[in-house]
Amino acid sequence: MTTAKPDDAFRAASSYEDYMGRWSRQLAPRFLDWLGAPAGADWLEVGCGTGALSAAILEKAAPRSLLAIDPSAAFVAHAGGTLGSAKARFEVGDGQAPPAADASLDVVASALVLNFIPDPAAALRAWRRVLRPGGLIGFYVWDYPGGGMGFIAAFWEAAAALDPAAAAIEQGTRFAFCTPDGLKALCRAAGLPEPRVEALEIAMRFPDFEAFWRPFTLGAGPAGGYLAQQTAEHRAAIRDRLAGRLGKGPIDLPARAWAARLPLP
Repeated sequence: MTTAKPDDAFRAASSYEDYMGRWSRQLAPRFLDWLGAPAGADWLEVGCGTGALSAAILEKAAPRSLLAIDPSAAFVAHAGGTLGSAKARFEVGDGQAPPAADASLDVVASALVLNFIPDPAAALRAWRRVLRPGGLIGFYVWDYPGGGMGFIAAFWEAAAALDPAAAAIEQGTRFAFCTPDGLKALCRAAGLPEPRVEALEIAMRFPDFEAFWRPFTLGAGPAGGYLAQQTAEHRAAIRDRLAGRLGKGPIDLPARAWAARLPLP
């Protein structure tokens, strides 16, 4: 079996939609309602993926403009092709160096992305750079350390039981700062005020075990990247262990994200 750090494998738009995009689409409107950004704002979205938060911004936030960036050209093409709007521009870009002028935007938002940026404190400083006085930073990440992402936590529990080295690469270990205290500490380290942090929760329902298992087989995300590295025998062992725990279905699992709201002076 292979236990190297997995490729996080966020490239194929269709695979990401099945793996995570559908859940992000449930969270995005709730996040925007909670964030309370003003209408008529100029937005930057960091890590647009397949466009879950982008679509919600265009539908609910009445932006004047939206620049949505992602390091994956495939995701940018998918989101731009799906969400064509005169107000929106989709570009390949780096969250640590967004392609926007200093003090040119009103809101920077990011969904389920900050933990995948190599230097999240540097990213936060870059986001502040592009904001006008009185701007707003808002983002959310899954509660990996608290097991709040039941879908993924169940996978890694099974993987680690069969391959103890997997515990070192599961998201709860890699992204230990994804807690209220961790996010506040991260903002302080970036020289920013302490954010308001609250939980956003949805329910994940799978009609049967096959619906639960299939997204992991698509090679998307850290779990999919890990699974793709394994032998067929080891993949089957993980599957069997999960099936024994979860049953045939329907399967209901919790999903909790931590949302941060950071208004600037």
